[in-house]
Amino acid sequence: MSSPERLLEILRNKGAALQGWEESVTTVRRELFLPDTIETPHGTVSRDASPDVWLTAVYGDLPLTTQVNDGRPTEDGEYRLPTSSSSMPSMMLEMLDLLQVADGHRVLDVGAGTGLQAAWLAHRLGSGNVTAVDVDPVLVEQAAKNVRAAGYSPHVVCGDGAAGWPHGAPYDRIIASYTVPEIPYAWVEQVPRGRIVAPWGGSFFSHSFAALDVSDGEAHGRFSGYPAFMRSRTARPPRGFLRDFLHHQEEAVETRTTVDPLEIARDADAQFWIGLFLPDAWHVEIEAEDGSDEVTWWLLADDRSSWAAADHVPGQHEYVIAQYGPRRLWDEALHAWRTWRRHGSPPRDRAGITVTPDDQHVWLDEPGRVIASTGADGPGPGRLGP
Repeated sequence: MSSPERLLEILRNKGAALQGWEESVTTVRRELFLPDTIETPHGTVSRDASPDVWLTAVYGDLPLTTQVNDGRPTEDGEYRLPTSSSSMPSMMLEMLDLLQVADGHRVLDVGAGTGLQAAWLAHRLGSGNVTAVDVDPVLVEQAAKNVRAAGYSPHVVCGDGAAGWPHGAPYDRIIASYTVPEIPYAWVEQVPRGRIVAPWGGSFFSHSFAALDVSDGEAHGRFSGYPAFMRSRTARPPRGFLRDFLHHQEEAVETRTTVDPLEIARDADAQFWIGLFLPDAWHVEIEAEDGSDEVTWWLLADDRSSWAAADHVPGQHEYVIAQYGPRRLWDEALHAWRTWRRHGSPPRDRAGITVTPDDQHVWLDEPGRVIASTGADGPGPGRLGP
């Protein structure tokens, strides 16, 4: 029978970062925070129809989607964008380990979702030390019910997470459960001496935890992990099926390259660097369905104005590139990749981030070696950039 104890066993076997969180995992019953119908990585599960399967998913180390398309009715065949979930417990623990909480710390949980993380924090730190904020009033109401049902009473409020929750500031820690393209300076102001942990990145590469220490009005930190969280709802670019982003295919400009597209597409360190200069474009690999092992790497602008297709054919030494729109997305990605190679192909763990009142920049090895900067004029290259 699946239970919190079974979840703890799974997490221990996987080597999850449990230090200090074992009691939260076993005491706070995850089932109290989930609806009767959930979407697992293996499909949709109904508690009424398959109670044992539902409970196995609940007490597995699985991310469970609890809302799609912001909760609005979704027609059959319509694109389903996950917009709220109960995060994978081992991923929650990885992020909480980065947070480095201690007794007495006051924490702001940004992106309350189901309320499970707020309850974990309340169990460890006391309900009075935890505030959770979410932009969706329906989620806020449900999260508040969930934490009460579990026996906790953190402050659960509705608001734009990018603004933090100034009414409860200052905090010792801020933790976000959605991906941000930039660290809001409001968070820095509300943690005058403390730590911020958030999934970080733009559309091209969003698979980093940023852990920043704050003092004297600035935040400095490093990147780690490989999280996959939903984007900030207030700064979320449109998504859909591939066909929704393709147009004017007959007008595409075709070129060739000797660079294998998959050499870029499957290198996380390269993608991190490229993502600093293409924060407003995303990509997807599509494998041929005929057993040929051919792959097309699609690059798609968030505003849907431009796209590129890079075709990988096994055994070939030249690859066909098609591009359309005011931007040449393959050319941009290739230029950034070559710059990364020119600097010795540095791994992501050599990069850091600094947030000030006027600027936010990513650097290599030390704060003075700026790769990319985001100021009043938006993203742009730094002294090491393309």
